[in-house]
Amino acid sequence: MIRRALTAMLTLLLGACAAVPRPATSPSPVGPPPYEAWAAVLQKHVDGQGRVNFAALAQDRSQLDRFVAYVYDNGPANRSNQFPTPAHVMAYHLNAYNALAMHKVIETGIPVSLAGFKKVSFFYFGKVQVGGEAISLYDYENKVIRPLGDPRVHVALNCMSVSCPRLPREPFVAERLEEQLERESKAFFNEPRNVSSDVASGVVTLSQILEFFPEDFLAKAPSLIAYVNQYRESKVPENFRVEFRPYDWTVNRQPGP
Repeated sequence: MIRRALTAMLTLLLGACAAVPRPATSPSPVGPPPYEAWAAVLQKHVDGQGRVNFAALAQDRSQLDRFVAYVYDNGPANRSNQFPTPAHVMAYHLNAYNALAMHKVIETGIPVSLAGFKKVSFFYFGKVQVGGEAISLYDYENKVIRPLGDPRVHVALNCMSVSCPRLPREPFVAERLEEQLERESKAFFNEPRNVSSDVASGVVTLSQILEFFPEDFLAKAPSLIAYVNQYRESKVPENFRVEFRPYDWTVNRQPGP
């Protein structure tokens, strides 16, 4: 029995460590990112609440595969001429991360949740590729995207879980990136599930995203409340005690029929 359990665990570990294969599409042409393919996915399979119809997408994945294949083959590191400004670089990485996470949910069988061991396997193992380089989603976020120095990436990156920011139904694009990040910041910090306060107890409850990456937000504001208040319609008193809402790692899928 012990041997059987160990064998099962080893099988799970080996499966988790296996690289996520490049989508079986034709070679990606060298050129600008095919954001029209990613836009088609977002428009067709993401609803107004940011939930994904993974079941339908798994049966209609050609556009997602096309964009993910481009990400696997092309990026700022190996095609710098396609990303002439910091905004082009950031827009690419935000779209790429979100598409890779969506693709990986499908490749791993559309799990119910990414909590527990699944979280380790999903974010740390089973590497994807960005511009020809193998990388985990964890390292992609922490070693490539966060060093870009803009905490607003945390309201734009989506790991496909319920507590993630709302997934926009359009790609991020360099020409409108500032407007898009401001829009998503306002939407995120005015949503009660991400910021709620209790005047009687003097407590503000924040999304755990701010607990995960406090140094990023505090690089732009003297406190987490001060950062949040930049985008709030109703300001939170600075003297409120901060608590964090536990993260819900349930996969953010649309409800079935």
